[in-house]
Amino acid sequence: MDSLLNKNRPPVFCPGCAHERILHATDKAFQNMGLAPHQIVMVSDIGCSGLFDVFFNTNALHGIHGRVLTYAAGLKLARPELYVVATIGDGGLGIGGAHLLSACRRNLDITLLILNNFNFGMTGGQFSATTPAESAVGSAFLNALEKPMDPGEIAVAAGAPFVSRASAYQKDLPEMIEQAIRFEGFSVLDIRGICSGRYLKQNKLTPKMIEDELARLEPLKGPVQRNLRPEYGRSYRERAKSLTPVSMPEGIEAKFSAPQQARQEVIILGSAGQRIQTAGEILGMAGLLAGLHVTQKNEYNVTVMVGLSISELILSREPIDYTGTVQPTVVIALAAEGVARRKEIFSRLDPECLVIQAADVEIPPTQAKIVPVNFKEQGIKNPDRATASLAVLAGMKRVISWEMLDAALSEKFSGSVLAEIRNQQKGLDISS
Repeated sequence: MDSLLNKNRPPVFCPGCAHERILHATDKAFQNMGLAPHQIVMVSDIGCSGLFDVFFNTNALHGIHGRVLTYAAGLKLARPELYVVATIGDGGLGIGGAHLLSACRRNLDITLLILNNFNFGMTGGQFSATTPAESAVGSAFLNALEKPMDPGEIAVAAGAPFVSRASAYQKDLPEMIEQAIRFEGFSVLDIRGICSGRYLKQNKLTPKMIEDELARLEPLKGPVQRNLRPEYGRSYRERAKSLTPVSMPEGIEAKFSAPQQARQEVIILGSAGQRIQTAGEILGMAGLLAGLHVTQKNEYNVTVMVGLSISELILSREPIDYTGTVQPTVVIALAAEGVARRKEIFSRLDPECLVIQAADVEIPPTQAKIVPVNFKEQGIKNPDRATASLAVLAGMKRVISWEMLDAALSEKFSGSVLAEIRNQQKGLDISS
């Protein structure tokens, strides 16, 4: 079997870095197993270990620091036929320690290679979760105040069914990696090596010293008998087969035709308490009732009843890949908070864009067509402005029709509430 290393991105590590030895050992393991590129997904995060995904000519996912096992879990559950191999440094291991514990408990068929070189090598040689207390590192004396963790012991205690310790300089490292990959369940390899670019500058560490340290520790060489159990993904799928399938959501029948067939992008700019999100939901429902694809993207503060509230909607005949608005066709300005948050959009609105402006809300200069509405004089309370503005759209035959709006309201409300909204909207004068 040929090498799976990426010929267009040859490995680049500091001279003497143990990571390169682990890289080639992993490649050798893949070759020994006869694996093709499409059968493997390499998952990595930040740090020198995070370079592994580009050095292999396989499927790959690169994520943020410490979260490699979360991505690996999702990939394995979605594509159980893939060999999922995750690489993480001792820095990322410390940052994402909770994810290691979860992975050990869950027992998905993932192989985790811990490239353990006792420091944050990429960012300056600061101490990591595995740095010996007596080491000299870039973060001064801080490592002397903390007890270093042993990844192998933690993995065993947390329930991992396969745990090994190894030196990056062992001749049988490819075979150890292969054994871990072939194991059906979560397998952890704590592979210890030398960071020649940072750690070695102030600390003496040799392959013999790593070998001697591993010999002093309790041997961890693969399957952990007390933790052996069925693999999570296989067990999940078997149990799920016996469950009653969840019924599909009721479909929405297209009953109407939208006033405009071109893509519509609507932004509702308001404040908390104005039911901005509800109005967006009604508008979206109206679009669905016309057979359109609809997305709604909301923004609001974590505080209650104070601050901005914004809803962006896209209604389109074509599938929508990105939920953010690019060129709004309608902007509804109902409160100063929302306008202030998106004030930059007004300068780029074209003359074809419609702006529905509450009379008591100032907006920045714009080329768009402005339709002022005095909600206050017409007895429209602040919480009802957003839904009332939908009646303005329907009355102008922009985006939605009266029939679409009325049907959407019937989906959302009933009884006296629905009757009140209908009466309120029918009496709205948009010429004010």
